[in-house]
Amino acid sequence: MPAQSGVDQSNPPGAGGSITIAIDAMGGDFGPAVIVPAALDFLAMRPTARVILVGLEDAIRAQLTESGASAERLADRLAVRHATQVVEMHERPAQALRTKKDSSLRVAVNLVKDGVAQACVSAGNTGALMATGHFVLKTLTGIDRPAIAAQLPTVRGHTTMLDLGANVDCTAEHLYQFAVMGSALVEATEHKSRPTVGLLNVGEEEIKGSDVVKEAGELLKAGNLNFFGNVEGDDIYRGTVDVVVCDGFVGNVALKTSEGFARMIGQFLAEEFNRNLVSKAGALFALPAINRFKDRVDHRRYNGASLIGLRGIVMKSHGAADRLALTCALGRAYDEAAAGVLGRITELVAARALPAGDGPREPLHA
Repeated sequence: MPAQSGVDQSNPPGAGGSITIAIDAMGGDFGPAVIVPAALDFLAMRPTARVILVGLEDAIRAQLTESGASAERLADRLAVRHATQVVEMHERPAQALRTKKDSSLRVAVNLVKDGVAQACVSAGNTGALMATGHFVLKTLTGIDRPAIAAQLPTVRGHTTMLDLGANVDCTAEHLYQFAVMGSALVEATEHKSRPTVGLLNVGEEEIKGSDVVKEAGELLKAGNLNFFGNVEGDDIYRGTVDVVVCDGFVGNVALKTSEGFARMIGQFLAEEFNRNLVSKAGALFALPAINRFKDRVDHRRYNGASLIGLRGIVMKSHGAADRLALTCALGRAYDEAAAGVLGRITELVAARALPAGDGPREPLHA
């Protein structure tokens, strides 16, 4: 086994105003073969950034060599931290948390806890990452449960949606907290003052929806967020609001349905343009517009979901992410760290706590 390289403590990451991202180099479907080149692309795009590649050192260094990375040129911006274990995509979160304390995923999160890195990114096991982040970093004061938040494209740009799968069962108070965190995220990273918040429901009317959703609507109305009201599924891609709030069950179904629909549209377009010679000729003339369309809806450019509400920035990349998608996730983590998202959430939680008299009527369980 190679000697553990660690980080040069004479020039610690984060010094001089730089931001360091710890990367789980073994996570996802492709591991170092995609993650290492993406990290190098990220460093080329962000001259003040630093990265720590966490995982099996031999595999990481072999990929660095294959990618043509110059160790001397990147010595002050890239480090390798050896980890002896890997969390597999199929492993149960509790098992990974209990038995793999030296996994690349766990070590990357620990680097954030210890202040060596300002954020970590993993394309690995979502449940294990959430469990590890919750156990190691804990939640911010005033937040009961972390949520998964991500940007989705809209006709007006994009919207931020949460929760996308971390919490299947939620109380009204949890949904209110998600709204606060989503608002803080948008305010900090997009510099929008008082972003609009919509509560995802089966109709715009206040009388519609489950008891939990209706109660959450009352809390949001009484609070001091910029609450737009109930929004429906089609409002997500209209860009009706800046933040869409829902429980993790609804959010994950909506997200996966949207991804499937986008793939279907892409397949239909390809089939029609290849149907005959006339269609193929038309495709050549339409190619510039087709390419612009693909860029606008390219899910890779929106890769990177925040595990928001933790005492540290943790970014989840799609497991099947390619080089471009992973580079985008790294950029998103960097932007959150640079914008001071954690501090902004803490401020908003304190300033926009649950309205007096409308707090939880029974204890919340993290």
